[in-house]
Amino acid sequence: MSFTVAIVGRPNVGKSTFFNRLLEQRKAIVDDVSGVTRDRQYGVAEWAGKMFNVIDTGGFVAKSDDVFEKEIRKQVLMALEETDVIVFMVDVATGITDLDEAMTNILRRTTKPVFLVVNKVDNHDRLLEASEFYSLGFEHIYFLSSISGTGVGEVLDDVITHIKDDEATPEDEQLPKFSIIGQPNVGKSSLLNALVGTERTIVSDIAGTTRDTIHTHYKLFNKEFILIDTAGIRRKAKVNEDLEFYSVIRAVKAMDEADVCMLVIDAKQGVSAQDLSIFAMCVKKGKGVVVLVNKWDLMEKETNTARDYEAALKKRFAPFTDIPVIFISATEKTRIHKAIEIAIEVYENRKQHIPTSKLNDIMLKAVESYHAPVVRGNSVKIKYVTQLPVVVPSFAFFTNYPDDIKTPYRNYLENQMRLNFKFTGVPIRIFFRKK
Repeated sequence: MSFTVAIVGRPNVGKSTFFNRLLEQRKAIVDDVSGVTRDRQYGVAEWAGKMFNVIDTGGFVAKSDDVFEKEIRKQVLMALEETDVIVFMVDVATGITDLDEAMTNILRRTTKPVFLVVNKVDNHDRLLEASEFYSLGFEHIYFLSSISGTGVGEVLDDVITHIKDDEATPEDEQLPKFSIIGQPNVGKSSLLNALVGTERTIVSDIAGTTRDTIHTHYKLFNKEFILIDTAGIRRKAKVNEDLEFYSVIRAVKAMDEADVCMLVIDAKQGVSAQDLSIFAMCVKKGKGVVVLVNKWDLMEKETNTARDYEAALKKRFAPFTDIPVIFISATEKTRIHKAIEIAIEVYENRKQHIPTSKLNDIMLKAVESYHAPVVRGNSVKIKYVTQLPVVVPSFAFFTNYPDDIKTPYRNYLENQMRLNFKFTGVPIRIFFRKK
């Protein structure tokens, strides 16, 4: 499910604070881009067991009202096209401004749900002042304080009512879906062209669910899958600013649709903070991951270059290091088919269901050989394990003290799962439940 919420509003109303509260930590995939727009942030939030994407559209640095309105209109219209719910944030301390009214005029035209959020309402007097915002005419209006968090829950309770549960897909759509993701200029398009460009046996492009996301049906060398690529955006965008904004929304959506994400990294540049954020987002969304180190042909090599490079790479991605790393050259077409084979393996790993009897045989032995630490003088007993019927491999361990098992023991159990079963490239989730 690719459900997206955009936070819009003029500068300094507290959008970023609200955004960070939703994500529980500061998490930006894109760097700040100097220019008209600043501080665009993208992330994944979770509320009441439902996950959704969040975009903070950032404030604008206005040279004049005209430039401001032109830019704000462009970005808000984009956000309107791309998202499912709009959170329109205003500030009780300054009251209704011309910019708020300009934004209101744009938002009145959308058919999507708009939640008007009045921020900085942190005392009774402010609550009385906030009632002037009813005059903007929005149906859903909320009063909150981003800094303290009061009132945020009410907004989220209503936002998630718009998230529909996934509908089952017909059998013919059950092909593996791989997306090529990564920063600009790491060679994503070259990889796509190397895989599909020269081969004529490819069936036509399938219209993507989002404009400019290209879905290619690949059927070659006894392999069949859907390749999702976001590079198609570049030809249409005129402005770098918009390009950045658009491409990231696209990449996040491509990630949502995929089973396995192929994260392309430039061998010379190494892993950047942005790569780590993209990787963390894939893991949080429970997607399979394959890391492709591109432009390997341009690197000077010694005997153990690849081995050392891989070790350094995995150190950056820790704690989730059970990931395949493949050294490729998209332009020379080196090991690109190997990349697809590995992606298919990761897809199979993510899909597997382990029989309960086998799971208990192996995992209860692991529990026996290293018990969970004693809690308040009581020993923790794990009696039974089962795999949950969800897309991301998830396991429930039934125990007498589910809330007292700490991260180190959870990590031990995950490592045992990885040693005994094949989950390379796949995030796994472990839950403790009362037996």
